[in-house]
Amino acid sequence: MICVSLGRARHKRMIAEHQFLVEQGAQLVELRLDYISRAVDLKRLLNDRPGPVVATVRRKEDGGRWERSEQDRLMLLRSVIAAGAEYVDIEADVAAQIPRYGNTKRIISYHDFSGTPENLDELHEAMAAEDADIVKIACMANSFSDNIRMINLCKNANIPTIGICMGEIGMLTRILANRVGSPFTYATFSSDKKLAPGQLNWKEMNSVYHYETIKEDTALFGVIADPVAHSHSPLIHNAAFVDAGLNARYLPLRVPKDDLPSFMRTCKELGIQGISITIPHKESALQYCTQAESSCTGIGAINTMIFNGDDRLGYNTDYRAAMDCIEESFKIERGTENSLQGKTALVLGAGGVSRAIAWGLRQRKCDVTISSRTRERAEMLAADIGCRVIDWEERHEAKVQLLINGTPIGMHPDVDNTPFNQSALNQFMVVFDTVYNPENTLLIKQATQKQSRVITGVDMFVRQAAYQFKLFTGQEASIELMRKKIKEATNPVRLN
Repeated sequence: MICVSLGRARHKRMIAEHQFLVEQGAQLVELRLDYISRAVDLKRLLNDRPGPVVATVRRKEDGGRWERSEQDRLMLLRSVIAAGAEYVDIEADVAAQIPRYGNTKRIISYHDFSGTPENLDELHEAMAAEDADIVKIACMANSFSDNIRMINLCKNANIPTIGICMGEIGMLTRILANRVGSPFTYATFSSDKKLAPGQLNWKEMNSVYHYETIKEDTALFGVIADPVAHSHSPLIHNAAFVDAGLNARYLPLRVPKDDLPSFMRTCKELGIQGISITIPHKESALQYCTQAESSCTGIGAINTMIFNGDDRLGYNTDYRAAMDCIEESFKIERGTENSLQGKTALVLGAGGVSRAIAWGLRQRKCDVTISSRTRERAEMLAADIGCRVIDWEERHEAKVQLLINGTPIGMHPDVDNTPFNQSALNQFMVVFDTVYNPENTLLIKQATQKQSRVITGVDMFVRQAAYQFKLFTGQEASIELMRKKIKEATNPVRLN
C-alpha cells in the first residue's frame, strides 16, 4: 500500500482531504496530528473516518511540529490507541511508556536527519523488541550505498519493516518498498506539501511508477544525475514500458559527483540493468565501461550504460539523436559519409551535449566553431575534436548555416533569456536548441519569427530516449507516446 501523509492545521481541512483521498482510492492515510494548530479533537478525526489511518504525533527533533509538552504528546498517543486507530506511530525511545491496547498496531519508529547509522541491524533489533508490529526507520541518505544497506535490512527483516532513506538520494527506497517486502510506503498528498525530504506525490507513485505492481522480478532501469528530481526521463520511460507491456521500471537515481564510484560498485546489488547518464556524470562514467561504442571514446562521454553480467557497455544516444535531427532538417539521408561537408555550424557551450553534437558534426565533415562563456572549456573541446573557437562576445558575428545551443540558457525557469540575439538570426539558418523545458524557448520563438528552420530540445530528447529504450529492452519505443508525455509535462498550462 501507499500511505498518504496529511498534515493540516485545521481539523476541517484534514477531514475533507482524508475523504477525498479515500474516494480517489487511497487505502491508508497518515494523520499528522502534530500539524493541527489547536487542541486535537480525536472524535472529529476518527469517529466517522472514511478509511484506515496511521496516527502520528511527531516531535520537532524528529521532523515534526509538536509544540506542547511531551506529557501531552504521550497522552494523545495513548488516546489514539484507546480510540481504536488502525495504526499508531510511536518513537522507539518512548515505546515502553505507551502500552498496547485493543487492535491498534504499533509502528515503532526512528528518525535521523543527518545520516544513516552504521549499526542498522542492531537498531532494528532493539526496536523490534519494543512490542513492534512494524518497525519504521527513516534516515537521511548521504550516499547511494546507504540505500543498499536500507533495502537489504528490509529484505532480511523477520518483522515487517519500513526502511526509508530520506532526501533526493533516497527516493528509490520509497518507490521500491513493495519490492523488498515493506507493508507500505509513505507519499505526500501534493507536491507542494511534502512532510519529509524526498517524499513523492502519491499520484506520481501510482501514475508514473505504478508502485503496487513493482515485484521482485521487475526489471530496473534509471537515470543517474545530480540533481535528479526535475528529470522527466522516468515519466516517458515508464509510460513506454507500460505501452509495451513490459514488467520494468525506470527510477530517479540521484548520485552526487563524488559518489559515482560507490554507485558503480553497489548498484548491481539492486538489480539495475541499465541507466541513462546525465549531468554531472557523462564524461566520468566512461571510465567505468568495460566496452564502449566508438562514438563514446571519440566524444569522451556516454549517456547510456547497459549492465550485462560483469560487463558495462557504454553508448551515446545524445549524439545519434542530434545527428538524426540535423540531417533531417537539411534533408540529408541519415548516416551517409561526409553528409554535412560544406556546412558551417556554431555550437554554443562546451558541456556534454555540446561535445557530443560537435563531435558528430566533425565526423560528417561539418565546419564547426565553438563559443562558450568559459573560453578554456571551449578551447579544450576544440582541441579534442579539431575545430575553431571564438569568444562568447563575438558569437553573433559568425556566419553559419547551423546554430546549436548546448547551454542551459532559456531553460525553465530562465525562460526570458536567450543565448543568441534575434537580429543575428535569418531565414537561411537551422536553429537547434537542446533545451527541452520549455520546448518553445525564447530562442526557438525568435528563430521561428525570423523564418529559420528549428529543431527543438523535445525533438532530440525523445529520439535519444527512444534509442535508450531500444538498448534497454531490445524493442522499439512509441516515439509518439514519448513526445506526448514530455509535452504534457513541460506545458506551462496544466489542466487538472
